[in-house]
Order: sequence, then C-alpha cells, then structure tokens
Amino acid sequence: MKINCVWEHNGNDSILYANNFVGAFTRGTSKEEAIRKMPEEIRRFQLWRNGTPLDEYDIEIVQEKASDLQIKDADSDVLFISEEKPLHVEEYQYLKALALKSAGDFHALYSAFPDKHKSAIPYRKTFYGPVPRTAEEMYQHTKNVNEYYFSEIGAQADNEGTIVSCRARGFETLEAIEEYLSLEAVTGSCDELWTVRKVLRRFIWHDRIHAKAMYRMGIRTFGADAIPDIFGFAR
Repeated sequence: MKINCVWEHNGNDSILYANNFVGAFTRGTSKEEAIRKMPEEIRRFQLWRNGTPLDEYDIEIVQEKASDLQIKDADSDVLFISEEKPLHVEEYQYLKALALKSAGDFHALYSAFPDKHKSAIPYRKTFYGPVPRTAEEMYQHTKNVNEYYFSEIGAQADNEGTIVSCRARGFETLEAIEEYLSLEAVTGSCDELWTVRKVLRRFIWHDRIHAKAMYRMGIRTFGADAIPDIFGFAR
C-alpha cells in the first residue's frame, strides 16, 4: 500500500504525516529516520482504528514544508494541499467519529492512572513553557486546545467538561455554520492557515502525540501492568 506523506522539517528535525491515514505521524532527527518509523506507525494506527494492517507499505513524500517552528517539540503550522479541498459528508462523519474516538480513548487512558499527579520523567522546558509531566498536566494541555482549534475556523467552542464533551459541542457549533463542509482556508492566529480538514487532522494528531507521551510516562512511573495500552503503542 502506498502511504502519501507530508514532510515538515526545521533543519534536521522532521515530522512526517501520513496524508491518507489522518492523524498518523512519525518524528525523527532526519527525514530518513521518520520514514523508517512510518510503516510501524501505520500498522499500529490501523489496529487502533480497528483496521487490518498489511505486510508492506510504500512511503512517498508528496509535499514538503520547511518551517521556522520547533519541530522537535511537535510545533507545526503546515496546511496539506489535500486539506484545501471541500469535505463530502461521509468523509466528514468518518473523521469526526475518529476524532471523538481519539478523545474518548485519551480520556480512558488518563482515567486509568492510579495517581494523576505523579511522574517519573524529569522537568523540561520548551518554547511554549514546561513540558507537561503528569497525567493531569498532559490531559489538561490536550483538552484545552479545543477552543483554539475550533475558533480558528470560526466555530464557537470552549474547554469545559471532559475532552469528549467539549469536543462534541465544538462539532455541533461547527455544523451550525452554513455550508461548513465547503469553508475555504482562513488565516487564523499567528497567520496560520486553517480548514475544517486541518482541524480534524490536528485533533487526532495532537491526541496521538500526547497519548504516546502519557502512556510512556505511565509505564515508566507505575510499571507496564498498571497502564492500559489503549492506543496500541506497544503492539
């Protein structure tokens, strides 16, 4: 199977996004490292979304974005060429369901932690401040992009309640916008371009980044038997 990828990079630091598996990604200190990781990422991603992995994947880079952002800290502003297209309702419903499944699984992972304020990983600071260390910090950080992402495309949203409930309300306000599936790309904060497709991808991608960090922190802090592998990172 051919995996069309978008490569975003800053110097040697790279993020590779699977264009046809929305939300799947790899990172590396080089393009080659990110490419090597992609088949395993796709296999795990397909298992997570109840798909059937294949034996071989052909990785092809279809778009490149050189960025001034801190790619190594998962900062990103790329808009895929494919994300400029309008959405068909069936595709929107599929991606919305995947974004809500991702939120639900993230909440379940967070809820499984025996102590949400304990962490064995060291303090680290990035361009946006301290890296979330505990399950509580990771959960709040991931949940609280809800208002930001939806507002970039003109949908009113908030960060109240669980990650699932505030995301679901955000989709309701988006769907109240006339012809929301055909909204053109808009320039949001920091001069970043956004579309409905990009918001859907960013939710799943952002969940996956922090779910992986939370899971790894959890097994390091509490042991592998204490934290469920809901996203299949260890399969």
